[in-house]
Amino acid sequence: MLLAPLAAYAQVERVASTPQELSSAIASSGPGDTIIMANGTWTDVVISFYAQGAEGDSITLRAETPGQVILNGSSRLRVGGSYLKVDGLWFDQGALASGHLIEFRRSSSRLTTHSRLTNCTITNYNPPSYLTEYKWVSIYGAHNRVDHCHFAGKSHDGATVVVWLRDPPNDNPVWHRIDNNYFGHRPELGKNGGETIRIGTSSRSMQDAYVTVEHNLFEECDGEIEIISNKSGNNIFRHNTFLRSSGTLTLRHGNEASVYGNYFLGEGKSGSGGVRIIGERHKVYNNYFQDLRGTGYRSALAVVNGVPNSPLNRYFQVKDAVVAFNTFVDVEETFVIGAGKSSEQSLAPDGLQIANNLVVTRNGPIVEYEDAPLNIAYASNVFFGAESGIGQVDGILITDPSLIRDQDVWRLSSTSVAVGAATAIDFVTHDIDGQERDGLPDIGADEISLSPVVYRPLTSQDVGPSYLSL
Repeated sequence: MLLAPLAAYAQVERVASTPQELSSAIASSGPGDTIIMANGTWTDVVISFYAQGAEGDSITLRAETPGQVILNGSSRLRVGGSYLKVDGLWFDQGALASGHLIEFRRSSSRLTTHSRLTNCTITNYNPPSYLTEYKWVSIYGAHNRVDHCHFAGKSHDGATVVVWLRDPPNDNPVWHRIDNNYFGHRPELGKNGGETIRIGTSSRSMQDAYVTVEHNLFEECDGEIEIISNKSGNNIFRHNTFLRSSGTLTLRHGNEASVYGNYFLGEGKSGSGGVRIIGERHKVYNNYFQDLRGTGYRSALAVVNGVPNSPLNRYFQVKDAVVAFNTFVDVEETFVIGAGKSSEQSLAPDGLQIANNLVVTRNGPIVEYEDAPLNIAYASNVFFGAESGIGQVDGILITDPSLIRDQDVWRLSSTSVAVGAATAIDFVTHDIDGQERDGLPDIGADEISLSPVVYRPLTSQDVGPSYLSL
């Protein structure tokens, strides 16, 4: 007689109504178990979620009802172990003196792997002084995920979410994922330390991290110029929306980032910018920039001058960057090349490729050389509405591309000169909508296609916890 296989682990649910019961439930948990925090307000609770799940049998710590377990006072959470999941908690209007509100580690040498923070909220968890520094979420270890969370109201020093890289000799890629989150209002801090996301540090910036940041909405993230501060290599930033945010996605340190499929929608806000490039072999393509008012380092696309023999915490020369298939509509400054030129920052960008970009703006010049780039190549770009700034150059066509309005963005009309006029680039196989590009691709971020649209600009309804409807 054949018997159905038994589950690998017995699954037990334990309900905790007090901190003591919670600690006991965590200590007794095993793979596949669920620990349920009772609805209500939990004050000054330090949760040490230290446990070991298994692949396919995570241990879950969750709210009885998502969004109805409120943690305040000096409450904080440590997630330590492997295959752990935290679901549905809300940290609201508490404060710490230092450290980390949520951190993925048990100690400096015992880091967390294969674990997840999901469907959680942190709002207004601020100390009395804005100079008090702590992070809201610190991701250590490897293969961890932060998704469908809501973060808003951080007004003090310290990045909202930080990815920390591992120390040698265990400095392998970390492979974290940050996705489908809502990052809400963050007022200007007035100093460094106001990033919304930081990946790595200057001292570890030559390490490859392989972190993916995707499908997040950044709304009114004004903490500092670096909304996202990339400080490591081989990271991906895709299909995010930046809305009315004063700052840029900054490739501050590290090499070989891919930035594609993002919307930068300034709605005329002062200081709203796009992408700032520093370092080597970055790819910025299939992005849409509209109504941005930032200039210089905060322009729609700033390519920064480097420092000779740069130390890790300064500016490495831009080399072999590709800026392609992007659309710019009514931005204050489009391309600022050699941004930040000074007696120290004296190395102009080298090997920059600008191809298949579509620019329609009344604000010129469209291209500004703060320093003359080395070995720059233009191919199949269409500019309209303002002077190019660099005269007649092969690879730039000055003509009306005949755009049409589609809800909140502008797209090509079927009669546009940009249709089928792009130069093919092997790694650009789809457009900003997720539609496949054909053998004669269109200039700009959008390909005219009858295929279903996969990606659109995100709204607050598309991201964050299931229990929040903004």
